[in-house]
Amino acid sequence: MRSRWLTFLTHSLTPVLAITLATGSAAAQEKRLTVYTYESFTSEWGPGPKIAAGFEKTCDCKVDYVSVADGVELLTRLKLEGTASKADVVVGLDTNLVAEAKETGFFAPHGVEAAELKVPGNFSDDTFLPYDYGHFAFVYDTETLKTPPKSLKELVEGDASQKIVIEDPRTSTPGLGLLLWVKAVYGDAAPAAWAKLKDRVLTVTPGWSEAYGLFTKGEAPMVLSYTTSPAYHMVEEKTERYQAAAFSEGHYIQIEVAGLTKSSHDPVLAKAFLAYLTGAEAQTILPVTNWMMPVATPAAPLPDAFSKLVAPQKTLLIPSDDVAKNRKAWVDEWLAAMSRS
Repeated sequence: MRSRWLTFLTHSLTPVLAITLATGSAAAQEKRLTVYTYESFTSEWGPGPKIAAGFEKTCDCKVDYVSVADGVELLTRLKLEGTASKADVVVGLDTNLVAEAKETGFFAPHGVEAAELKVPGNFSDDTFLPYDYGHFAFVYDTETLKTPPKSLKELVEGDASQKIVIEDPRTSTPGLGLLLWVKAVYGDAAPAAWAKLKDRVLTVTPGWSEAYGLFTKGEAPMVLSYTTSPAYHMVEEKTERYQAAAFSEGHYIQIEVAGLTKSSHDPVLAKAFLAYLTGAEAQTILPVTNWMMPVATPAAPLPDAFSKLVAPQKTLLIPSDDVAKNRKAWVDEWLAAMSRS
């Protein structure tokens, strides 16, 4: 949910952005940790700066962030770089991609105690460590849409004049999440569902930031986002105008994960960063900067806005091995359905 908020607020996307965050003089910090992640994580309003600053106080080190647009692109970059990658830690893949990421052979066991980390479905893995999660949802503008859909079926078969903005599953983890959400609900009938839904799609954007920006500008009354997105508006903008629609079939979950690379020049420091990321301090930062749910008890209570969010009655998640085996075929189904006139 993957915070994503900077990019659409500032319109300052770049293909690859390297950000170095330091506390204290460079001379006093000899150790460096390179963390690959996505752009909104490293943004001024995202969790990256605060997490780096907090960790640097514990390690006498400097955190160097290298970021790309989204989690899907993050995996693509790692595949292109191979064993030559300078990443010590990768932050921002999700459970839909972990099997494919493991197949690269780039990752080592994280070695971090994770027994206290809790996510819906009780995901745990010795290679990838969950650090936050959120359920996908269609967020709508209550001022322009008075009767939101109550199910995925209603969305698919609803009024084509009520447009939606979605993200591309080839480049975006939310886009991939919607692809899997439709597949989880419709199964083999997914292509027919996409063929109906495409009439409602105003546009397909490369990533979440572009989609949400169009939505907040009033280009469409609904956008693919997260059940947690309204918390941002309630906390930062003091408005309940934007809400998430609750779907009767359940909501597909995104669990964001971090991993340690085998090529890390300092695996001890990398493991310490992963432990900090899932510790109480970072878990307090993430909900109000990345606008996702924590996986561990934060140091401070969540804002009251989080108690007002849609609480999915059913969590949907396709096993990562199945996603890895079928992702290309399912994307091809989506492309074929969306391109039909």
